[in-house]
This record gives sequence, C-alpha cells and structure tokens, in this order.
Amino acid sequence: MLIEGVDDLMHFCVLLSIIVRVAVSRFPYSGAGKPPMYGDYEAQRHWMEITVNLPPNDWYKNSSQNDLMYWGLDYPPLTAYHSFLCGRVAKWINPNWVALNTSRGFEGYYHKIFMRSTVLVSDLIFYIPLILYWSIVQRPWNLRNKAIAAGLCLLYPGLILIDHGHFQNLFSLALFIYNSVSLGLTLWAIVFLMRGQDLAGAAVFTMALHYKQMSLYYAIPFFCYLLGCCLKLKGLFRIAKFLNLSCIVIVMSSMCWLPFLRSFEDTLAVMERIFPFSRGLYEDKVANIWYMLSIIIKWKSIFSTASLVKISTLSTILAVLPSSIHLVRNPSLHKFRLSLANVSLAFFMFSFQVHEKTILFPALPVLLLLEDHPLACVWFGYISTFSLVPLLAKDGLMIPFMALSALFIIGAIRAYEDLILSFKNNAKISSLAFGISILGSLILIIAMYKVKQPDRYPHLHVLLNSVYCGIHFVGFLLYFNYLQFKESPYNLYSKKIKYN
Repeated sequence: MLIEGVDDLMHFCVLLSIIVRVAVSRFPYSGAGKPPMYGDYEAQRHWMEITVNLPPNDWYKNSSQNDLMYWGLDYPPLTAYHSFLCGRVAKWINPNWVALNTSRGFEGYYHKIFMRSTVLVSDLIFYIPLILYWSIVQRPWNLRNKAIAAGLCLLYPGLILIDHGHFQNLFSLALFIYNSVSLGLTLWAIVFLMRGQDLAGAAVFTMALHYKQMSLYYAIPFFCYLLGCCLKLKGLFRIAKFLNLSCIVIVMSSMCWLPFLRSFEDTLAVMERIFPFSRGLYEDKVANIWYMLSIIIKWKSIFSTASLVKISTLSTILAVLPSSIHLVRNPSLHKFRLSLANVSLAFFMFSFQVHEKTILFPALPVLLLLEDHPLACVWFGYISTFSLVPLLAKDGLMIPFMALSALFIIGAIRAYEDLILSFKNNAKISSLAFGISILGSLILIIAMYKVKQPDRYPHLHVLLNSVYCGIHFVGFLLYFNYLQFKESPYNLYSKKIKYN
C-alpha cells in the first residue's frame, strides 16, 4: 500500500537504514557486564521478570519480591503490559531469563540474540512503515524528495544509537514503551489528524501517553489543535465534537488504568513511580536551562524540591504559552507541526526531571519539517545527537556516532545542497553558522579524548558539551517559534499527490 510508484532510491534508503541498525546493535550496550545495576539492558529484562511473576497491584510497589531501588518499573501502565507480554514469551523460550530474583544481571548469548533481533523486528513492523507512509502518501513532493526525506528520517543517528546501541532490547510484541515505537505511535496520531480523522488521532495519542510519560511533550499541541478545530465549528457541532473527543480520551485512559483503579493506594503507587519528583531537577548532565544555569545558580542547594517543581512548571508554562495560544487561534496543520517542535523542545529545556535521551522527542516533529526547513532540521538532528555524546562515550558507541553523523550530514548536504550549503542571498550567514557549529562539536570531541580534565572539574567535558548544545537548543526554540508566527496558516497536504 505504501510502496506503489516508489523507485530504487526509496528501496535503497530503507535497506540502508536496516543494515545500519543491525551494524550498530553489534556494539556494546548500556551497562554490559557492570554489576550491580548493569544498565538499561537489565532494566528492561527486569521489568519482564517482575510483571510475569507478580500480580499487577504489586508491580509498582516496593516489597521483598520487588525492590524498587533495583530498576523499579517507572513507566505508565501500557509499559507494564508490554513487559508482561515480553516476559511471557521469554519464559516460554527459557524460564531462566525471567526467574524471580535469581535472573538479575542475566546476559546469556542467546538472550542477547533475542533482545537484539526483536528491536529490528519492532522497527520493521511499526516505525519504518509509518515514516514511509508519512513521506510517500502525506506529502506532495516529487519521488526523489520523498525518498530523501524518508531516508534521512530513518537514518537519524540519535534514535538508532539509543534504541539499537544504548538499549538494544526492543521487543516486537512490546509496542508500548521504547523510543522508535513510541515515536511511531505519535506519528500515527499525527497522520490521522492530517487525514481529518481527529477521533482516531486522539485515541492513538492517548495510547502514547499511557506507555511513555514523555509523550506529554506533545500533549499541549494535540489539545490546542483539536480545541481550535472545535472552536471553529458552530453551535451543536462544536459541542458534539468536543464531547466525542473527551469520551475517546476518557475511555482509552480507563482501559489502560483498569487494573490499578481498584484502590486509591494502587493508583497512587503508579503515579508516584511515573512522576519521580524525588529524583531532582534533572537527570545527570543534560543540555537544558537548569543544568546550564547550575554553573552560576546552585538550584539544589538554594531551593527545596517542592520549590524547584513549582519554578520549572511555571517556566515551562511560560515557554509553551505563545505557541499554544497561537495554535488555538490558528489551528492549521502546518502550525500544528511547528507547535509540536516548539512545545516539546520547551519541555526539554524547562521541565522538571529531564533525561538527556529525552531530546529524541523534540527531534521527531523537527524531522517532520525537513522538506520545509532542511537546514534547520538537519542542524537540529546533528546537535541533538551530539548532545548524547557523554552517554554514547560511556557505552563505547563513539565509532557508530561518528559514522552515522557523517552519513546523515553528507546525505543531507548531497540532497539539499542548494539550501544547506548555498552561499547566495540569505543562506550565506546560516550556512556559515552551520559549518562553524559542526566544527565546534568536532573540537569538543577531540578535546574529550586529548585534553585531561582538571582534578577540580572532573566533569568539565560533559559540562562543555551540555552548554554548547543547550545554547543551540535555545536558538532552535526561538527560531521555530518565529516560524510558527511568521508563516501564514496553510495546508501543505491539500494538494493532489503525484508520483513522478
């Protein structure tokens, strides 16, 4: 259904993206052979162990059988169901993989094959087809541009390095937690809205919210766009659509939470794990406002956790307010896509308890703007990946980082050289800035390996990376907000699509 009229260029892009994913999966992964916690690989395995051996009301509670300090489940209910399905399959293949308590740190050869192969199957079933559908069917481009856009989205280094390198353990039946599938579900919801199927879009996005809480980064644009569409209607039609959308969200949410609604204690246990305010303002060294300003302002020393939650919440609201109000008043699909980028990036920069891997969530809506603003989107794609360098270096993934980043940038330049490296008219300054930005990141990488950190500043290289990327992200946030207000509301998807 998706590939009709697609030539060898599209086939090559898809095949290359698959080969790259397989190649990256051969590199080390997070926490390999490093007791006592091992890493994210063990976290996903442990969740299978817990959900397949304990009743649902014990999944999120600390007990003698479920030590929450050892990779306790901290994602919404659909994550738990996903882990349960994975655990059942794993137990059928080899019960030792998910044996309660005794399977901790299991890293058997066949178990690694199981984990590594299923991530590829997951991408083939879910993420890759959605990207192809978006590029081929939804956009009125010529065939060459469709293939290029799909290829660059599929070869985005950040997602490949995290899911196939850092984690390496998606499961084909587990469509409700990991990054490629979660982003694929969000893209599915966006496509439904593009097709005018607002109820279906709301239902699918509600699923996204209930398997990974970071999907909240997209919640405000979805709400504002659908609210704006309702307000454009008149009389009973406005009320009817709003009620239908509300019912869809309530029904889907109730279905997800059903096993945990039997008591307030069960519900509260899930909520406390999903929103871990006790962990602090940010996770590790992340390229957002709070960590950058921590050089000057020692947030954790000056303010209590409760105060920091209030400060970050207020800051996030102020950052997303212009884009959100503008979208309600101008609910066009193009502005909706820009608002997705603006709001998700604002959440990454200002919200409470942000992890460095969360930059993948702003990256998806930015990549969806690739054909409209290629220079900015390619630039963001690289910088968002570069912001993960401290994590990738720790996991031994710097070689695939360099290779994939070069492939991504060179491929983009070859595809859009008139727009990215054109030294004509207004493109001269931005193209020069793009080149300087890439050069600066390479200097920081070289310094990380060649320049010894002072004993007084043991995290200097990580700090420089975070500040460098954070400054870029502030610039991107201002730029994409400017685009949302500057560009006239229009629908790029109303044109008849021609395959040529």
